[in-house]
Amino acid sequence: MFTDKRLTSAYRNAKVEYFDASSKYIVFSDSHRGDDSASDEFTRNQSVLLHALEYYYENGYRYVEAGDGDELWEYSDFKTIRLAHSDIFKSIKNYYDAGRLVLLYGNHNIYLRSKSFVEKNYYSYYDEFRQDTQEFLKGLVPYEALVLKSKDTGREILIIHGHQGDFMNDQFWMVSMALMRYFWRFMHVIGFQNPASPAKKLYKRSKIEIKYKKWIAEHHKMIICGHTHRPKFSEKNELPYFNTGCCIHTKGITGIEIAGGEIILVSWRIQADPDGNLRIKRNIVRGPVPIEEYDFNNGQIV
Repeated sequence: MFTDKRLTSAYRNAKVEYFDASSKYIVFSDSHRGDDSASDEFTRNQSVLLHALEYYYENGYRYVEAGDGDELWEYSDFKTIRLAHSDIFKSIKNYYDAGRLVLLYGNHNIYLRSKSFVEKNYYSYYDEFRQDTQEFLKGLVPYEALVLKSKDTGREILIIHGHQGDFMNDQFWMVSMALMRYFWRFMHVIGFQNPASPAKKLYKRSKIEIKYKKWIAEHHKMIICGHTHRPKFSEKNELPYFNTGCCIHTKGITGIEIAGGEIILVSWRIQADPDGNLRIKRNIVRGPVPIEEYDFNNGQIV
């Protein structure tokens, strides 16, 4: 019941954009950008995401970061994150300046729902080299959710982080954050995993997915989310639930593309070419499938 209320509330208060066959979106989530220390799982994929973002920028995509972009549970000072991954933030600023960025907050960067926090940390920064203040993402408004509405059919796609209704990561998030910051941050460096994380627990991931599919069946909307770190691409006879995966896989990053009225699950990873040279490559994992081929009303919960 609580999950239904949280998803419905996020949907009703979402930013709305209209899309058609000419629209292009790339959705990544769960970068968990940290301070480039041993506990920062994003560091190994920084170059991969940077290359992917440059590809999508040059090809006219809008970038939707669907939550947990910055790891603000583990690292309380955003300045350290910005300095550690300055190249990524330069790319994000390019999207923002071009009017092609939608930033959603998740549980690990839930502080972005605070206007004062965003103004203090994201509007500008002090450049220690130039010794002056530089404009960053001035005027940024993060959202909890984004609704893409088809200009042709009126069908809607709800894009959220996916923590909504997950008790330990939603209404109980402050306790989980404290445990992460002062205990699990150090424990997972030596191999121990946080039992509250759905990314490490198959049962929790399945439970979340089942609840979300029930919401889809009742409200007749497609959902794209992250949070569980488990990529998911539904078949046409299933309810349209999609998961981006995450950007901290050991083998690369995964995301969801929407382009030409079709949806695609993609991965970006470092691979060797026939000559043994390492290159970052885009791979289609599932799809493309026309969005209109999904039955929003009669799919099966599986």
